Amino acid sequence: MDFLDIRIIDIVDIVLVAFLLYYLYNLVKGTVAINILVGIIIVYAIYVVTQLLEMELLSKILGGFLGVGMFALVVVFQPEIRKFLLMLGSTNFNARRRFLKQFKFSGNDGGLKTNLQGIIAACKKMSASHTGALIVLQRNNSLDFVKNTGDEMNLEVNQPIIESIFFKNSPLHDGAMIIEENRITATRVILPVSNDKKIPLRFGLRHRAAVGITEKTDAVCLVVSEENGQISYLKDGDFVLFEDTDELLKILKKDLS
Repeated sequence: MDFLDIRIIDIVDIVLVAFLLYYLYNLVKGTVAINILVGIIIVYAIYVVTQLLEMELLSKILGGFLGVGMFALVVVFQPEIRKFLLMLGSTNFNARRRFLKQFKFSGNDGGLKTNLQGIIAACKKMSASHTGALIVLQRNNSLDFVKNTGDEMNLEVNQPIIESIFFKNSPLHDGAMIIEENRITATRVILPVSNDKKIPLRFGLRHRAAVGITEKTDAVCLVVSEENGQISYLKDGDFVLFEDTDELLKILKKDLS
């Protein structure tokens, strides 16, 4: 039978499509683009059903919407497409390796490198002295679009460095700190502020900025309140509850691994 006549090339074709879909998911995971992609997939599924049922009017409307949707995808994924094409045409093999690291099958590529103990210890110290702080820890999504608003750094993560940066008289204490793996890559970063009215009024701009960046990317944030010294942890635009800093450390290790 024809439908059982499967060639080796067909299996290779299916595997390559599966890889492509997996890489595409990794690329948009944790961003607003994933919602757009899911929406287009749902509309396409409905479009296929309307064609099978020969619902011509609805099928034409959905077909036209999908045509516009493809242009929307190009606009939404423009930074990723540009980065991918630059990587393909680049003779810089190190740049290629950095790009391909985004497409790993496991979130743990040789063990967690970030000095989380130092970060938590700094937060505890700043909490005791009511020193305000906003720390963004990058995961998969690039944070270049906000790093450009601050001062570029290349410092190894440790407790004294973090405390000195957020010290009240330090010229770098305003804004957010960006941490990638075990390096502080930017300070005084301006983050997008969430306008969500559900955020309690007792939370200020630091917390709203933390909500904003964790809504738009898969990064996680630590916030130390200047008013009451409370340490907050934010992920996916929400506050994550924890009993003490030991539990917070466990949550961070799990989320960053």
